[in-house]
Amino acid sequence: MRGTREVREVLEAVDAVDWGGLPGPAGLNGPDDLYSPARVATGLRALATATGLVRAADAGALLAGGGLVHDHSGTVFPAAVVAAPFLLAVARHGHPEAGATALGLLDDALAFAARDRSTRVATPYAEAVPICCALADHLRGGADLLATRGREGGQLLADAAEHWRFDVQEAVAEGAGVAAFGALAGRFPYGVRAAELHRAGRVAVLERVVLHYPPEPDGGPDACLRLDGVRPDELAPPALLFPARCGPGPTDG
Repeated sequence: MRGTREVREVLEAVDAVDWGGLPGPAGLNGPDDLYSPARVATGLRALATATGLVRAADAGALLAGGGLVHDHSGTVFPAAVVAAPFLLAVARHGHPEAGATALGLLDDALAFAARDRSTRVATPYAEAVPICCALADHLRGGADLLATRGREGGQLLADAAEHWRFDVQEAVAEGAGVAAFGALAGRFPYGVRAAELHRAGRVAVLERVVLHYPPEPDGGPDACLRLDGVRPDELAPPALLFPARCGPGPTDG
């Protein structure tokens, strides 16, 4: 990485994580068959200090072979969410080959996670967020970096946008439903969608949610959603909405 300070900060942050304390799905041969915490720390340290193609590839192989993902089975681990800021730091400050490897790992992690809605992670804003949506939040946080990375960075941002998040700031009754005002991150798809409501440590599925007013063209996050089958008090802040099913395919409204 460019500069000893950036290297030191990433290495210290990696060493501060209890990677063995993070959950990982079991494979056919037992609980340690897929997720390998030792590969995470070793691989991230190697990637942060890589100075060429060979070392970056070796580090990437560790992280893709049971560290952050298990590429042969298409599995992503909660460790990928914790490691996402480190991978973005490598992409921002690291050797070009290491940065390309970091973005490739993020791409794989999001792609695998989009097919795995069962894995949940605790975040500062909700206790059981689908791993794909948690990864997408980190990618949006690195939007300035990804916007400079050509087609690969643009595609990562586009993929992350499908995993939208809505932070409710106010909810009022409107006819037989509720109008929720708040901040929208990502892109709410056209049509009526199902959404997960996260509030007070509980998760509920709402089957009919539609974008009532989109954000302004200037890029501000303020938006309004229309929801059926819920009361205003059930959406009182702090309440968040995530897709119940990520990706294309709106229902008829």
